[in-house]
Amino acid sequence: MKAAIMGYGVIGSGVAEVLRINQDQIVRKVGEAIELKYVLDLREEIPEHQEKLIHDFSVIENDPEVELVVETMGGIHPAYEFIKRCLEKGKHVISSNKAVVDACGSKLILTAREHNCNFYFEAAVGGGIPVIRTIYHNYAGEKLTEITGILNGTTNYILTRMREDGSSFADTLKEAQRLGYAERDPSADIDGFDTSRKTAILLSMASGNRCRHEDIYTEGIRNVSAIDFMYAEKLNMNIRLLGSVQEVEDRYFAYVAPLLIDRADPLYPVDGVFNGIRIVGNCLGTTMLYGMGAGKLPTASAVVSDIIAAVRHKQHFQGIGWSERMIEIEPMGSNAFRYLIRIEGMPEGIESDIRELFLDTGAAFQPVLLDGRSDEFGILTDLMFESDFLENHKEFEAKTGRRIFHFMRARRSETEA
Repeated sequence: MKAAIMGYGVIGSGVAEVLRINQDQIVRKVGEAIELKYVLDLREEIPEHQEKLIHDFSVIENDPEVELVVETMGGIHPAYEFIKRCLEKGKHVISSNKAVVDACGSKLILTAREHNCNFYFEAAVGGGIPVIRTIYHNYAGEKLTEITGILNGTTNYILTRMREDGSSFADTLKEAQRLGYAERDPSADIDGFDTSRKTAILLSMASGNRCRHEDIYTEGIRNVSAIDFMYAEKLNMNIRLLGSVQEVEDRYFAYVAPLLIDRADPLYPVDGVFNGIRIVGNCLGTTMLYGMGAGKLPTASAVVSDIIAAVRHKQHFQGIGWSERMIEIEPMGSNAFRYLIRIEGMPEGIESDIRELFLDTGAAFQPVLLDGRSDEFGILTDLMFESDFLENHKEFEAKTGRRIFHFMRARRSETEA
């Protein structure tokens, strides 16, 4: 089968490399070779594929020999238009582009169905972690009640270093940029938008209906401080940026936010640039996927797995994806968490107010004190709906005259309580 790659950056060049390195393995798997015929890119020179380099998309579109197209351009436009036109020609398309999958996935899936070809996007979420195919194939008989994951390697690296080195967010971000783990403009990562797009794709896959990342509450890690990690250590917890989707009685909940999690959570030990995805099914229970969530060859490997799927299903539409029907996500205030609240001063004189507003009746009063600090202390609240917590937050400050410097959501299992 002849193929073309659109966009020869890190991932596109990685796909070409994996096809070359594993060509014998691929032939054994599918019974035919994958021959790279074109590389579409803006550059004038690609030494290893100069004879295949083109600048006119219509060459790919109008060549009947090209049956498979890999899109690794990034962004929504012109990627969407190029993918759509390839599908309309009956060409299978594989994309690693989370932006176009999130924004236009349902339209492209419909186009693929109408022209009896396939649109695959395993690499759009989790890099080399096979989460899309796992949800579609392996858990097809499950009612998935929750998918929660560390979905961004940049932010996970930053939070890992902050915990281990005791460094500030700003200093750690600079180091991540120096090492190439963070972009020059890191806002998509550190403000949670990259995780939000991936979370929307996971919710769309799990529900079978369309979800927009703009409808998901999204909070990044800019406000996470070294002091927050001091409290986390006292509580025997860790801080992770999580993307989470849950279904409860046909209602959908989704958010992206930094959370405190305990050692019983399988996401607790996922460090550095690695990703982890926890999936809960009604009969399955809890499972965990773990691996490289980014990087040239891990992501390219996921693309090549889609190429193999396209060859195996080249005569028919496989059906991976979701419908155009929009789902409604419940407001963030409907989610329930425990909260670490950092309160001005010391606990004396305000225990009754804390009990009234943040603790269940009869719950132990256990202030968290940091060594050498008398200007603030922490309290881990009992489980509260976010809307109630925010109201009580305001009431506490008005009633006591004490500021709550910062709060962070927490999920703590009964075994760790």
